Amino acid sequence: MSAIENLLQVMKDLRHPDNGCPWDIRQTSASIAGYTLDETHELLDAIERDDTQNLKEELGDLLFNIVFHARIAEEQGQFTFNDVAQGITDKMLRRHPHVFGETRDQEFNDETLSQQWQALKQQEKSGQAKASLGEDSGSNSAIYRACQIQKDAAAFGFDWPDIIPVFDKLEEELAELKHAFSTGDSQAISDELGDLMFVCVNLARHARVNAEMSLRNTNRKFLRRFAYVQQQMANAGIEMDQQQLEQMEHFWQESKSTVG
Repeated sequence: MSAIENLLQVMKDLRHPDNGCPWDIRQTSASIAGYTLDETHELLDAIERDDTQNLKEELGDLLFNIVFHARIAEEQGQFTFNDVAQGITDKMLRRHPHVFGETRDQEFNDETLSQQWQALKQQEKSGQAKASLGEDSGSNSAIYRACQIQKDAAAFGFDWPDIIPVFDKLEEELAELKHAFSTGDSQAISDELGDLMFVCVNLARHARVNAEMSLRNTNRKFLRRFAYVQQQMANAGIEMDQQQLEQMEHFWQESKSTVG
């Protein structure tokens, strides 16, 4: 029996109505969705830390969640894990004609490959009803959701032709946010701040940058630099408080060339 077959059997045993685990038996795809999201974040963390051992473990945790969802669906007569594996295999074969097609071409650049991928994706979905932009499971991050909304809108042709107007929109939203702050209206500030962040995500999309990963990288960079500031302040015997902001700013600027 292969490793994946063993895992599928373990999942089947855990869900056995008579002899399985009471907690596992009670779960639905909806109830474990949060765990799936957590495992995805932990996997990303392992990748970012270049932790090979932890990467293997987190891949296993995520795979277990996938098997869990598939087992629940199989019990409900919807699909099986094999259907999931076959489905993604078929999709990759369809979307890589330059590799698996009769006229293979390995010389395509990234732009051409991206256009081909999107064209094939649209062909696959041409027979399906167009999804509403308002559909949302509620479990995605706001950044991820904003990007998906923008991609969906672009599929309807509602998109900037290039990145220049996005910069113009960014300046417009920043000016509106400044005005909201001048009024002291907290709701207006919240609204305009959301608009500004939405445009930032749009900017990332046009720049072909993953906004979620970009912010994760910035979070790590901030923590790295802040740890440096804390250490330098401690070495100098200076208490960290608002009165020492100038000194902390000095160490912050120093951290850029010291810890990156």
